[in-house]
Amino acid sequence: MSTKNKAVLLTGNQAVAWGARLARPMVVPVYPITPQTPILEQLTQFQAEGNFDAEIITPESEHSVMSACIPASLVGTRVFTATASQGILLMHELLHYASGARAPIVMANVNRTVASPWAFWPDQTDSLAQRDTGWIQYYVESAQEALDTVIQAFRVAEQVLVPTLVNLDAFYVSHAMEPVLIPSQELVDAYLPTFDPPHRLDTDHVESWGNVVTQDMFFRHRQALGEAMARVPELATQADQEWSRLTDRSYGVIERYRCDGAAAVIVTMGSMCGTARDAVDLLRESGLAVGLVKVRLFRPLPTQALIEALSGIEEVIVLDRNYSPGHGGVLHQELRAALYGSAVTPRIHGLLAGVGGVNVSPAKIVEFVNQASHSEALGESQWVR
Repeated sequence: MSTKNKAVLLTGNQAVAWGARLARPMVVPVYPITPQTPILEQLTQFQAEGNFDAEIITPESEHSVMSACIPASLVGTRVFTATASQGILLMHELLHYASGARAPIVMANVNRTVASPWAFWPDQTDSLAQRDTGWIQYYVESAQEALDTVIQAFRVAEQVLVPTLVNLDAFYVSHAMEPVLIPSQELVDAYLPTFDPPHRLDTDHVESWGNVVTQDMFFRHRQALGEAMARVPELATQADQEWSRLTDRSYGVIERYRCDGAAAVIVTMGSMCGTARDAVDLLRESGLAVGLVKVRLFRPLPTQALIEALSGIEEVIVLDRNYSPGHGGVLHQELRAALYGSAVTPRIHGLLAGVGGVNVSPAKIVEFVNQASHSEALGESQWVR
């Protein structure tokens, strides 16, 4: 089965809304926040046109949004929501509740700077600050990938009963318009099984969630969540491969671009991957053997896939559009930890490039790669502009 649809011009936010519509959630609590608001606007338009059979709830805050998502999921309904920046920070308490309740909610997050100071530009610190909440995390490069990943996220989340975050960069993806292929409803229905969890809130079969438990019960509960997370890279790969069979579009949990024979590799996430591709092409044209490793699945980090992708590489240049004060670039430090103790020992350069939405051009990335080959690889991330 393959889609032969004509491409439609959509923004990344519209593409997310299309992915949600095609996944057929029954409950959609959302609070508008820039630059996520067009997702809610598009979903309400779908509903007004009679094309989206879901209960859209607009509570008074993002905290209340997640408070509505969790019980809706626990009664056995498919749930979607979306947020950004301060919104996901306000949800933080409830994100732990959601993963602890094993509620497979799918949430789109439009990556935006966090206050203060106040700004509206792309920066992944908002979602990366949630990396220990027990949510699966995807980072997408384009509107097409955003649509496809929302659908894949439901499939993976509902297999392991773990909530999932689909992250797209503000404006570079959320508001930029590009041709997007929209799969048919029949194709998505065949791909995405009906949500039928083994346990649910049901007055005829009484169960409860969130009870006070013993130390040992809590230990075993967290262990079970860890075991579910450990299954995600394989299930995400399978979900992507099946999507590829149906649509001829595949992204993997990581992607290697022109890495064969490369001496140096750029590693990054989100929209910067597209810019890095152009930089890799420029570097290859100049005779330098450079490739790109795109990290699409960040939580759980696909450690084995990264080790294999970077085997034999001499220099790794990590570009972070985020900043953890006192720690540096999150992807840089996560990659260093993933490779530690393995047989793969490249020199790893961590560059804080694009923090706060600062534009990073292909020419600038070429400059970063050339500088890295002549500099010492430090444990700390370096500020670059």
